[in-house]
Amino acid sequence: MGKLNVPLPGRAYEIQIEHGILKQAGDLCRKVLPKARKLALVTDHHVEPLYGNMVRQSLKKAGFSVHTTIIPAGEASKSMTQLEHLYEEFMAFELTRTDAVVALGGGVVGDLAGFAAATILRGVDLIQIPTTLLAQVDSSVGGKVAVDLPAGKNLVGAFWQPKLVLMDPACLNTLSDAVFYDGMAEVLKYGCIKDSDFFRLLMDCGGRQGVMKRIEEVLYTCCSMKAEVVRMDERDTGLRMLLNFGHTLGHAYEQAYHYETYTHGQAVAAGMVAAAELGERLSITPAGTSERIRAAVRCYELPERIDCPMEAYQNTIGLDKKGAGLEINMILLEQLGRAKIVKLEKQRLFALLGEIYGS
Repeated sequence: MGKLNVPLPGRAYEIQIEHGILKQAGDLCRKVLPKARKLALVTDHHVEPLYGNMVRQSLKKAGFSVHTTIIPAGEASKSMTQLEHLYEEFMAFELTRTDAVVALGGGVVGDLAGFAAATILRGVDLIQIPTTLLAQVDSSVGGKVAVDLPAGKNLVGAFWQPKLVLMDPACLNTLSDAVFYDGMAEVLKYGCIKDSDFFRLLMDCGGRQGVMKRIEEVLYTCCSMKAEVVRMDERDTGLRMLLNFGHTLGHAYEQAYHYETYTHGQAVAAGMVAAAELGERLSITPAGTSERIRAAVRCYELPERIDCPMEAYQNTIGLDKKGAGLEINMILLEQLGRAKIVKLEKQRLFALLGEIYGS
């Protein structure tokens, strides 16, 4: 079993990675929630029939009263409507401030349930049990929770650290190839920004089968890198921005297609290639880096380019959380395995995108 500690003062918690750990969820939750009587379990229509009963029975065996709320799967559930629905469910369950919320599912479930936990009764404890690769390596760790607005993604949110994160690599066996590769975009991102040797290892794996042979190592490596960044910059004011490599442009791709055509991972993959091309154009990123990232995203069946109208770039980048006035903090690569924050005037960025893509 792999155990990682996220050492935030007063809010430290463990990430536990182990095959079969879902069956131990009750006992492990009881250790970190000694006073809780009730747990509000949030999951979605895809995950509930796979793992809902297993987790629920484990929690009940540990002495918790459990109420389950099942939301529709998909990005559309990260909405104010679903958030209000969770509030109503929690209040009907008579949840108190000594109780907790358990998020069982992918990134949408974790973000939505996490934001509900952060805000209901001014905050109750949260347990994250991520079941997709993207959620295991990224969204379940670090405390960012949010819902979307029509204007853009994750525009209403909070920092709310979980009490515990439980990861069962066996859950990944039930994912379709498309969902698995969606998560690989975030895995590749860590190699791009922090560890070129890890990037090469992922290329050597050659696809899903190769990654699954080393899945505990892959999960542990990604989570350890994220935990270190979160330790140094919990609230995303500096170093933590590096984790958004590929995301500024990726969010534009998602919004341009109304979150229906491209998944988050697909958009991030194309965004990483585009960011590398921008870095090369600015003489910050060594020539050839974008081609290496293209090869990686092709290896994991992800798009290397997504067409996007300039209007979508302008609308999304105008609201990007890394923006400040007329400037935007872009995450670019000094070399594969090392990223930096580069301030660009937004108009300069739009001009560069026009030059590269003819938008």
